[in-house]
Amino acid sequence: LTKDRYNVKRGDYGEISDKHVQQFERILGANRVLTNPDDVEPYNVDWLKIVRGCTKIVLRPSNTIEVSEILRICNQAKLAVCPQGGNTGLVGGSVPVFDEIVISTSLMNNILFIDDMAGTISCDAGCILERLDTVLAEHGLMMPLDLGAKGSCQIGGNISTSAGGLRLLRYGSMQANTLGMQVVLADGSVLDLMNALKKDNTGYHVKQLFIGAEGTLGIVTRAVIQCPIRPTSTFLAFLGMDDFSDVLSTYKLAKNQLSETLSSCEMMDAGCMESVVNNLGLKPPLTTDCAFYMVIETHGSREDHDNEKMEGFVEKAITSGIVKDGTYTSDPARMIKLWQLRERITESLSMKNYLYKYDLTLPLDRYYEVVNVIKRRLEGTNFESVTGFGHVGDGNIHLNIQTKIFDQQVHSLIEPYIFEWTAAHGGSISAEHGIGFKKAEYLAKYGKPIEAINVMAKIKLALDPKGIMNPYKVFI
Repeated sequence: LTKDRYNVKRGDYGEISDKHVQQFERILGANRVLTNPDDVEPYNVDWLKIVRGCTKIVLRPSNTIEVSEILRICNQAKLAVCPQGGNTGLVGGSVPVFDEIVISTSLMNNILFIDDMAGTISCDAGCILERLDTVLAEHGLMMPLDLGAKGSCQIGGNISTSAGGLRLLRYGSMQANTLGMQVVLADGSVLDLMNALKKDNTGYHVKQLFIGAEGTLGIVTRAVIQCPIRPTSTFLAFLGMDDFSDVLSTYKLAKNQLSETLSSCEMMDAGCMESVVNNLGLKPPLTTDCAFYMVIETHGSREDHDNEKMEGFVEKAITSGIVKDGTYTSDPARMIKLWQLRERITESLSMKNYLYKYDLTLPLDRYYEVVNVIKRRLEGTNFESVTGFGHVGDGNIHLNIQTKIFDQQVHSLIEPYIFEWTAAHGGSISAEHGIGFKKAEYLAKYGKPIEAINVMAKIKLALDPKGIMNPYKVFI
């Protein structure tokens, strides 16, 4: 249990009673109030299986009104709650630490309206990202966000963590693309900010408070998302190189040669490639073994023009010597296979070992250095591997350390050192995964200046004075 492994003290919250269960059943019906331990258990554990809570009840509302009535009861009785979407988070933000009531948004999955002209979609928070993108395709639009968990993550969670993903380089984060939202506050009051306007400079931008707040200020129940035009021409290159300096040179060349069509620039090291090949049985597209690999994508509207640009880029990258081997394609089936090599890395790394995972932003000249720093620090311990992959186009690296089982010695050598090193080199201790539970104790020291922490605390006190919204998360 998280509370035992990390020695957490339970807050001064009420405990759920039969009376509360009956109140919730009157709102939702008995079938949407889960109390059977077997039904509840999946909501207590994150998908990486690194944190585990002990809630005894899961509530499954289907609309904003039901969420409002639930929170009104919880606030009156000072019952702590844990909002949960697709539960694909990687920092323990979406599962309880103790017995917080889990409020699942999975049944809140209606698509309300698609505006073809303005390029927006209005939907419930429980809509799955991939479903939204599929529906938008029928309108010639696309979701601005794409990530490996798109088949199960929910848009409310994407907003609450300010998700970045694979194409932030081109389309920006959820913070940039969320136009409006509906939020239920701790006391049950509904804040309706469902504004679909792309320009609205009327006072404080209140919706921004809830983007990246990880459910600590309220529960996002609806949203309006800005959606770009779906490209009619897509190309994908898979390249291999011998040194990380060649990764940076290739990225610079891609910006110059592919310019307005560049939509994604990803990297992975040889250890990541070995993991997806050996653990998932995926086939490497190159015949040459390399120390680093890159996935580079373009989005455009003229296939002949985009093909010419990609062909010229790949040819120049290889003839100049910065790329050792490479291939590119516009075939949809082949692109899916190439993307799997990058998108399924975390899945492959967590299959047989315990995984310590860190989501960092670093200046590009320090980007991969963190992998070698941690390797040296863990020499002589029981670690299995240290690998790195990520979005080199926006400076976000995912650092991964494996041990056979959880190893306290390894853990104590990694944390807080990794956060201290990152902050000292001008980086961020959380690029896109959020703070959650795992990084909450380090935010004040390595993430934000004390003045910012004080402002956050005042906002939290104003919106959630009893502290019932996702406690033990974001900051302590």
